[in-house]
Amino acid sequence: MTRTQKQADRGEEPFGNSEKQSGRGTASAVQSVDRAVSVLEILARHGEAGVTEIADELDVHKSTAFRLLGVLENRGLVAQAKDRGKYYLGAGVLRLAGAAAVRLDISQEGVPVCRELADELGETVNIAVLDEDAAVNIMQARGTASVTAQNWLGRRTPLHATSSGKVLLAHMSPTLREGLLARSLPRFTERTITGSSALRGELEAVVEQGYGLTIEELELGLTAVAVPIRAHDGKVIAALSVSGPMYRLGGDRVPEVAKRTVAAGADLSRRMGYGF
Repeated sequence: MTRTQKQADRGEEPFGNSEKQSGRGTASAVQSVDRAVSVLEILARHGEAGVTEIADELDVHKSTAFRLLGVLENRGLVAQAKDRGKYYLGAGVLRLAGAAAVRLDISQEGVPVCRELADELGETVNIAVLDEDAAVNIMQARGTASVTAQNWLGRRTPLHATSSGKVLLAHMSPTLREGLLARSLPRFTERTITGSSALRGELEAVVEQGYGLTIEELELGLTAVAVPIRAHDGKVIAALSVSGPMYRLGGDRVPEVAKRTVAAGADLSRRMGYGF
């Protein structure tokens, strides 16, 4: 009796056949993954689609499309509208997108945005993130008019006396914000807002107008405008600011700078996945 015959008697696959079976299994698995990704792309493109539509686009039988949708639905990647029977992208896709967004380096994504804004306005542009009770500048670009300006990169700055800090304060959770406002707030200039009630009103204005503004609140002669940067889920993860001396950024120029900074902030937010 040959080895192959003995294997057959024991219910085993001959070695050569096993290799072939393994190869076919791998190819089939790869094809299934490719089709599953295609289903997600179809739903992203159309918003929603039925089994027949999906099967037609994949060029597969309806039963195959149904099995693929079943697996994706079990993982939360697609959901079905019970009244119409059509499928759409599920909340699981947001979970995956969120994991990817967290890994995006905002300082790298912000380089072209900050550079363009600094070149256009001629002033210093920074990206700041929250660090406990302060705003820390993690990215900076200088415009032609700010060659001799001080370096803000890496500096921890007070939340209540900076434009970036006001933006971060305005968009944090109410519990955390109230905890910070309950503390004694240091005064840096005669224009620093240190009263919690007055600061709350200032933060409400930040949310309503879409940007934060400080005029000589941290340093005499210094003006700054900042806007929120949002992640894919709308959460504010950073602030983009433009700062410069009051004689260049004061008066009638503030609305113009604010408008351009808001547009740049929206651009960077899109780069971080917001709005998709």
